[in-house]
Parts: sequence; structure tokens; C-alpha cells
Amino acid sequence: MPSKKDNLPVHVNASEDQDQGSTIVYAPEVLNIITQTAVNEVEGVAGMCNPSGSLLRKNNANKGLRIEQSPEEVSVDIYIIVEYDRPIQKVAEEVQENVRRTVEGMTGMHVVRVDVHVMGVSFEKENTQQENAKQKAKLNASAGRKNDHTAISAGKSEITLSDDESEEN
Repeated sequence: MPSKKDNLPVHVNASEDQDQGSTIVYAPEVLNIITQTAVNEVEGVAGMCNPSGSLLRKNNANKGLRIEQSPEEVSVDIYIIVEYDRPIQKVAEEVQENVRRTVEGMTGMHVVRVDVHVMGVSFEKENTQQENAKQKAKLNASAGRKNDHTAISAGKSEITLSDDESEEN
């Protein structure tokens, strides 16, 4: 049974069906897309940034990468921002592993190195959770001041507020 490596496109050597010295060349944009996708698949990555640490939008994420390639090898520098409350070393290692596995699996090129530069920590997710908790507390406080009844049904995301205390929900 052929192994996975038998199906990978690597430097194509001469054979009966091919010209002497044929090769497969990947455009830098292809490696950028593959690498960006692999980075964004890792949980805990808030985004990519440029080497100065400025967060990049998804369509500019290739500026958060530096890729050097030869016909059969590639090395990658990745600049990321990690979500707060995530183990930074674990996230960085997962980025390294996923990029290496994905690039090698899709191109057959040998990934010589993957250097991850953690340029910052994002508090955006935590801030969103805190804001949601504040809004919920305000809603509950205003409902309590009006002597409202609040019913939350299990399995439903429905909140019922009533001004009439005699009304049952």
C-alpha cells in the first residue's frame, strides 16, 4: 500500500512520462495562503500582525509572514497575537506544528523551520465577555427595580419580563 508521501508533489524527477529535470514550483502567494489558513486554524490565535506588532486584517495577513523558499524547502517566520487567558507557549507550538504539517502535506516541500513571534496579547475576547456580563447585570437590575418576574426556560433562549406581579409566566 502506498504511503501518504507517495502522493505528495515534490521535486519531480525525470521519468518515462516527463521531461528531464521537470519541477513543480509554488508561487509565494500559494504558500502564504496555505500558511495563513494553518495559523488561523489554531485556537487561541487572535490574529496575525506585522513585525512591528500592528494587528492586520485578514486580507493583509500575508504581511504577518516571511517565507523563504527553495525548490524543495521552505522556512517561515510568523507574527501573531495570542488571545488573553491562553497558554502562549502551547498556542505558539500548535501554530508551528499545524503550519509544518499543512505546508508539507499540501506541497510536499520540506519545512526547515517555523519561527513564531508572539507580538502581543489580545484582550478583545475578555472585554466582550465582560461587556456581556455588565449588560446582563443591568437588565437583571432594572427588572428587579420594577418588581418584574423573569422566567428563563431550559432549552430555550427566551427571557420573559412582566410588569404585572399577578401574571405568571
